[in-house]
Amino acid sequence: MARALIVVDLQQDFCPGGALAVSGGDEIVGPINALMDHYDAVVLTQDVHPRNHTSFADNHPGAEPHQIVRMPYGGQILWPVHCVIGTPGADFHEQLHVNRADLILRKGFRPEIDSYSAFYENDHRTSTGLAGYLRERDLSDLSFVGLAHDFCVTWSAMDAARLGFKVRVIEKACRAINVNGSLASARDGMRRAGVELV
Repeated sequence: MARALIVVDLQQDFCPGGALAVSGGDEIVGPINALMDHYDAVVLTQDVHPRNHTSFADNHPGAEPHQIVRMPYGGQILWPVHCVIGTPGADFHEQLHVNRADLILRKGFRPEIDSYSAFYENDHRTSTGLAGYLRERDLSDLSFVGLAHDFCVTWSAMDAARLGFKVRVIEKACRAINVNGSLASARDGMRRAGVELV
Protein backbone atom coordinates (compact mmCIF):
# COMPACT_ATOMS: atom_id res chain seq x y z
CA MET A 1 0.00 0.00 0.00
CA ALA A 2 1.71 3.18 -1.21
CA ARG A 3 1.52 6.29 0.94
CA ALA A 4 0.96 9.92 -0.01
CA LEU A 5 1.42 13.09 2.00
CA ILE A 6 -1.22 15.68 1.08
CA VAL A 7 -0.03 19.18 2.01
CA VAL A 8 -3.04 21.49 2.09
CA ASP A 9 -2.79 25.19 1.16
CA LEU A 10 0.52 26.09 2.80
CA GLN A 11 0.44 29.53 1.15
CA GLN A 12 1.53 33.04 2.01
CA ASP A 13 -1.96 34.43 2.60
CA PHE A 14 -2.65 31.74 5.22
CA CYS A 15 0.58 32.42 7.10
CA PRO A 16 1.26 35.28 9.55
CA GLY A 17 1.15 38.59 7.69
CA GLY A 18 -1.17 37.19 5.02
CA ALA A 19 -4.70 38.27 4.15
CA LEU A 20 -6.31 35.29 5.92
CA ALA A 21 -3.54 34.42 8.36
CA VAL A 22 -3.78 31.28 10.46
CA SER A 23 -2.01 31.72 13.79
CA GLY A 24 1.26 29.76 13.72
CA GLY A 25 0.78 28.76 10.10
CA ASP A 26 4.46 29.25 9.34
CA GLU A 27 5.51 27.02 12.25
CA ILE A 28 4.54 23.85 10.39
CA VAL A 29 6.67 24.38 7.28
CA GLY A 30 9.78 22.72 8.71
CA PRO A 31 7.94 19.68 10.13
CA ILE A 32 6.11 19.20 6.83
CA ASN A 33 9.33 19.38 4.82
CA ALA A 34 10.81 16.75 7.16
CA LEU A 35 7.84 14.44 6.60
CA MET A 36 8.10 14.47 2.81
CA ASP A 37 10.93 11.93 2.53
CA HIS A 38 8.86 9.33 4.42
CA TYR A 39 6.19 9.10 1.69
CA ASP A 40 6.00 7.58 -1.76
CA ALA A 41 4.40 10.72 -3.14
CA VAL A 42 3.72 14.31 -2.12
CA VAL A 43 0.70 16.30 -3.30
CA LEU A 44 0.43 20.05 -2.69
CA THR A 45 -2.95 21.76 -2.90
CA GLN A 46 -3.09 25.45 -3.77
CA ASP A 47 -6.08 27.69 -3.09
CA VAL A 48 -6.42 30.14 -6.01
CA HIS A 49 -9.32 32.55 -6.57
CA PRO A 50 -10.29 35.14 -9.15
CA ARG A 51 -10.86 38.56 -7.57
CA ASN A 52 -14.63 38.30 -8.19
CA HIS A 53 -14.90 35.06 -6.21
CA THR A 54 -18.27 34.58 -4.55
CA SER A 55 -16.70 33.59 -1.21
CA PHE A 56 -15.14 37.04 -0.70
CA ALA A 57 -17.07 39.31 1.69
CA ASP A 58 -16.04 42.29 -0.45
CA ASN A 59 -18.19 40.92 -3.28
CA HIS A 60 -21.35 41.00 -1.10
CA PRO A 61 -22.37 44.62 -0.35
CA GLY A 62 -22.75 45.18 3.38
CA ALA A 63 -21.35 41.76 4.32
CA GLU A 64 -18.55 41.10 6.79
CA PRO A 65 -15.91 38.34 6.87
CA HIS A 66 -17.03 35.16 8.69
CA GLN A 67 -20.69 35.92 7.95
CA ILE A 68 -22.58 32.94 6.51
CA VAL A 69 -24.64 33.41 3.35
CA ARG A 70 -26.74 31.01 1.33
CA MET A 71 -25.36 29.82 -2.00
CA PRO A 72 -26.97 27.39 -4.48
CA TYR A 73 -24.73 24.68 -2.95
CA GLY A 74 -25.55 25.54 0.70
CA GLY A 75 -24.13 27.77 3.42
CA GLN A 76 -20.94 29.66 2.65
CA ILE A 77 -18.68 31.46 5.10
CA LEU A 78 -17.53 34.75 3.61
CA TRP A 79 -13.79 35.38 3.77
CA PRO A 80 -11.47 38.34 3.32
CA VAL A 81 -10.01 38.59 -0.18
CA HIS A 82 -7.18 36.03 -0.25
CA CYS A 83 -5.07 33.84 -2.54
CA VAL A 84 -6.01 35.82 -5.64
CA ILE A 85 -4.60 34.23 -8.79
CA GLY A 86 -1.29 35.80 -9.76
CA THR A 87 -0.67 37.60 -6.45
CA PRO A 88 2.14 36.86 -3.96
CA GLY A 89 -0.47 35.79 -1.39
CA ALA A 90 -1.39 32.80 -3.53
CA ASP A 91 2.23 31.58 -3.63
CA PHE A 92 3.41 28.69 -1.48
CA HIS A 93 5.37 29.59 1.64
CA GLU A 94 8.89 30.36 0.44
CA GLN A 95 10.45 27.69 2.66
CA LEU A 96 8.15 24.86 1.57
CA HIS A 97 9.97 22.21 -0.48
CA VAL A 98 7.78 22.66 -3.56
CA ASN A 99 10.27 20.79 -5.75
CA ARG A 100 9.41 17.60 -3.82
CA ALA A 101 5.81 17.66 -5.08
CA ASP A 102 4.63 14.95 -7.47
CA LEU A 103 1.45 16.95 -8.11
CA ILE A 104 0.26 20.50 -7.45
CA LEU A 105 -3.53 20.63 -7.40
CA ARG A 106 -5.13 24.07 -7.78
CA LYS A 107 -8.64 24.55 -6.39
CA GLY A 108 -11.08 27.42 -5.87
CA PHE A 109 -10.61 28.93 -9.33
CA ARG A 110 -14.31 28.76 -10.29
CA PRO A 111 -15.76 32.17 -9.32
CA GLU A 112 -19.21 30.84 -8.43
CA ILE A 113 -18.23 28.13 -5.93
CA ASP A 114 -15.73 27.73 -3.13
CA SER A 115 -13.47 24.70 -2.79
CA TYR A 116 -12.26 23.59 0.63
CA SER A 117 -11.69 19.92 -0.18
CA ALA A 118 -8.86 18.63 -2.33
CA PHE A 119 -11.36 16.18 -3.84
CA TYR A 120 -14.56 18.16 -4.52
CA GLU A 121 -15.84 21.67 -4.86
CA ASN A 122 -18.15 22.73 -2.03
CA ASP A 123 -21.16 21.34 -3.90
CA HIS A 124 -19.73 17.87 -3.01
CA ARG A 125 -20.28 16.81 -6.65
CA THR A 126 -17.75 18.60 -8.86
CA SER A 127 -14.57 16.53 -8.71
CA THR A 128 -11.03 17.92 -8.76
CA GLY A 129 -9.69 14.66 -10.22
CA LEU A 130 -7.41 13.96 -7.25
CA ALA A 131 -9.03 10.64 -6.34
CA GLY A 132 -8.40 9.30 -9.83
CA TYR A 133 -4.78 10.42 -9.76
CA LEU A 134 -4.17 8.72 -6.41
CA ARG A 135 -5.86 5.49 -7.51
CA GLU A 136 -3.94 5.38 -10.79
CA ARG A 137 -0.73 5.51 -8.74
CA ASP A 138 -2.02 3.03 -6.14
CA LEU A 139 -1.67 5.65 -3.40
CA SER A 140 -4.30 4.45 -0.94
CA ASP A 141 -2.79 5.45 2.43
CA LEU A 142 -3.08 9.22 2.85
CA SER A 143 -1.74 11.60 5.49
CA PHE A 144 -3.02 15.19 5.57
CA VAL A 145 -1.19 18.24 6.92
CA GLY A 146 -1.42 21.99 6.37
CA LEU A 147 -3.89 24.85 6.61
CA ALA A 148 -6.39 25.29 7.87
CA HIS A 149 -6.95 22.28 10.10
CA ASP A 150 -10.67 23.00 10.64
CA PHE A 151 -11.60 23.80 7.05
CA CYS A 152 -9.62 22.63 4.02
CA VAL A 153 -7.68 19.89 5.85
CA THR A 154 -10.86 18.53 7.47
CA TRP A 155 -12.99 18.63 4.33
CA SER A 156 -10.21 16.93 2.35
CA ALA A 157 -9.65 14.20 4.95
CA MET A 158 -13.37 13.47 5.33
CA ASP A 159 -13.87 13.25 1.56
CA ALA A 160 -10.87 10.92 1.28
CA ALA A 161 -12.35 8.64 3.96
CA ARG A 162 -15.73 8.59 2.20
CA LEU A 163 -13.92 7.64 -1.02
CA GLY A 164 -12.40 4.59 0.66
CA PHE A 165 -8.85 5.76 1.31
CA LYS A 166 -7.04 5.04 4.56
CA VAL A 167 -6.78 8.51 6.11
CA ARG A 168 -4.95 10.20 8.96
CA VAL A 169 -4.42 13.84 9.90
CA ILE A 170 -1.10 14.68 11.53
CA GLU A 171 -2.28 17.37 13.90
CA LYS A 172 1.15 18.71 14.91
CA ALA A 173 1.62 19.65 11.24
CA CYS A 174 -1.68 21.57 11.01
CA ARG A 175 -2.95 24.89 12.35
CA ALA A 176 -6.58 25.98 12.67
CA ILE A 177 -8.59 29.16 12.18
CA ASN A 178 -10.96 28.03 14.97
CA VAL A 179 -13.86 30.41 14.34
CA ASN A 180 -16.97 29.76 16.48
CA GLY A 181 -15.72 26.40 17.75
CA SER A 182 -14.90 25.13 14.26
CA LEU A 183 -11.87 23.08 15.36
CA ALA A 184 -13.76 20.96 17.92
CA SER A 185 -16.56 20.41 15.41
CA ALA A 186 -14.07 19.46 12.70
CA ARG A 187 -12.26 16.95 14.91
CA ASP A 188 -15.54 15.34 15.91
CA GLY A 189 -16.65 15.11 12.28
CA MET A 190 -13.36 13.55 11.21
CA ARG A 191 -13.49 10.91 13.92
CA ARG A 192 -17.04 9.99 12.95
CA ALA A 193 -15.94 9.72 9.31
CA GLY A 194 -13.21 7.25 10.24
CA VAL A 195 -10.25 9.64 9.99
CA GLU A 196 -7.38 8.85 12.34
CA LEU A 197 -6.10 11.89 14.23
CA VAL A 198 -2.44 11.48 15.21
